[in-house]
Amino acid sequence: MDLVEAERKIGSGKVLVIGDVMLDRYVWGEVRRISPEAPVQIVRVLDRSEVLGGAGNVAANLAGLKCPVFLVGIRGADSAGELLRGLLEKSGIQSGLVADPLRPTITKTRIMAQGQQLLRLDEEQIEVPSEGILELVSDMIQKIMPECGAVVLSDYGKGLLASGSFVQKTMGIARQHGIPVLVDPKGTDWERYQGAACITPNMSEFEAVGGSCAEKEDLFEKLAGEVLRRCDAEWLLVTRGSRGMSFFNGESAPLTIPATAREVYDVSGAGDTVIATLAAGVASGLSFPESAFLANMAAGIVVGKLGTQPIGRSELQSTARLSSPAANGPCISKICSLEAAGVQIKSWRASGNRIVFTNGCFDLLHPGHIQLLQQAKDLGERLIIGLNSDVSVRRLKGDARPILSERDRAALLASLACVDMVVIFEEDTPLRLIESLKPDILVKGADYRLEEVVGRGVVEQHGGKVVLVPIAQGFSTTGIVNKILG
Repeated sequence: MDLVEAERKIGSGKVLVIGDVMLDRYVWGEVRRISPEAPVQIVRVLDRSEVLGGAGNVAANLAGLKCPVFLVGIRGADSAGELLRGLLEKSGIQSGLVADPLRPTITKTRIMAQGQQLLRLDEEQIEVPSEGILELVSDMIQKIMPECGAVVLSDYGKGLLASGSFVQKTMGIARQHGIPVLVDPKGTDWERYQGAACITPNMSEFEAVGGSCAEKEDLFEKLAGEVLRRCDAEWLLVTRGSRGMSFFNGESAPLTIPATAREVYDVSGAGDTVIATLAAGVASGLSFPESAFLANMAAGIVVGKLGTQPIGRSELQSTARLSSPAANGPCISKICSLEAAGVQIKSWRASGNRIVFTNGCFDLLHPGHIQLLQQAKDLGERLIIGLNSDVSVRRLKGDARPILSERDRAALLASLACVDMVVIFEEDTPLRLIESLKPDILVKGADYRLEEVVGRGVVEQHGGKVVLVPIAQGFSTTGIVNKILG
C-alpha cells in the first residue's frame, strides 16, 4: 500500500472523542543521594510540566495529526479542571467538558529523574457519574455527532464509560448517523461495546477477555474470532508490543503488521496514539487496514519519546515517506514539534546530557553540512537542528528555493546518526526556538562573527556558550545547483 498517499488523506474528517479525561503532571528532577529519614531517593526538583492525559491525550494526538477533533468528558470544578481546559484551548481542541462539583479532576503526577519514572501519584474518584451529569454529556454528544466521521470511546475505567446503558445509548446515536465507533477498552465487560466498528486492546487486555493463548498463533486467531462474535464487532486490533499488531475481522486471515520502533523509551500513551491515528484515517475515508498501518507507524514513533507525548503530523509524514519502498527500509523519525521537543529535552537534561543546537535550511545535504553537524555533536551528548520551513526558506532565498520540501529535508537530517532531533520553525530566524529550548551550546559555522549569531544573548544569559566551528570549503547548495544547470 502507498503509505505516503494514505497519510496525505488524514485530516479531512472530524473525530469525536468521548472518555475519561485526565491531567498528566510531570515533576522533573535529579537523584544524587538517599534520604537519611527512610530508604528512599531524594529528588531535587528541576522543573514541572502538565499535558493532556487519558481521553485528552487521544484528542491531543488527533490535533497533532491536524485532524479536526471534539472532546467530550467530565472534569472537576477545581483548579486542575481549569488547567485542563486551558491546555485544550492551547492545543486547538474543541471540547465540551462537563464540570462535576462532586468529583476531582483526574490527575496523575509522575516523578521523573535520570530519564525514568520513579513514582506516580493518582488523584481520582472512580465511580459512575450521576444521571444528571450523564444526561449533560449525552446532550453534548447528540449535538456534535452529525459533524463527525468517526467516534472514539476512550475507556480508562474511571467511570464515564462504565455504564452499559450510557455506552449503548452513545453507540445508538452514532448508528443513526452511520458513524463508526472505535473503542479502546478497559476491564473485562466488553459486552457494553456491542456493535463497535473496532476494538483496540493490547495483548494483556485481550487475554483477560478472550483467554490466554501464550502467543500460540492458531489459538490466538480462534480466540480473536470468538471475541469478535461475542461483541458483534467488525474489527479487532490487538497491539502486541515488539510483535507489532494483529488485525482481525472474522472473514479473512488476520493481518499482521510488524513493529517499527527501533528504540523504546516509554510506552505511556501509545494506545492513545494507535486509536487516534486509526480514527483519523477512518474519518478521512481510508479503509481500516490502511488506517491500521498508519497507526502502527505512529505507535513506533511515540514509544521512542519519554512521557505522554502525542504524535505530530510532520513525524508521521516523514516516517511514511522513509518507510515507502523507494526509501530503502523503515526509519523512526526524530522530527518533533516544539512542545514535544521541550518534554524530551527535560528528560535529557535530567540525565546530565548537554544540549547542542544549530540551525539552517539544509537544502541539498552536502559534505559541508555533514562536517558541521558532526563537529556540533562532538560538543555535547544531544544535537538538535532547527530547520527552516519551506515558507521561511522562500522568504530568505526566493521562490526557486527550497529544492527539497521541509519534510524531505527533515527526513534526511533525521536519518543521520549524529542528529538526535529536528524541529521545523516558520520564522526567518530560530530565536523563538532558542528561547524555548535554551540549548547549552549554540553552534554556527566560522563564516559567522559572534555578534551575528541569532540567539547568542539568550544562550549566554543562562550560562551557555556559542561555538563557531570550521566549515568545509567549496561546498554550497547554490554551487551544486549552478553546476547542475551548467
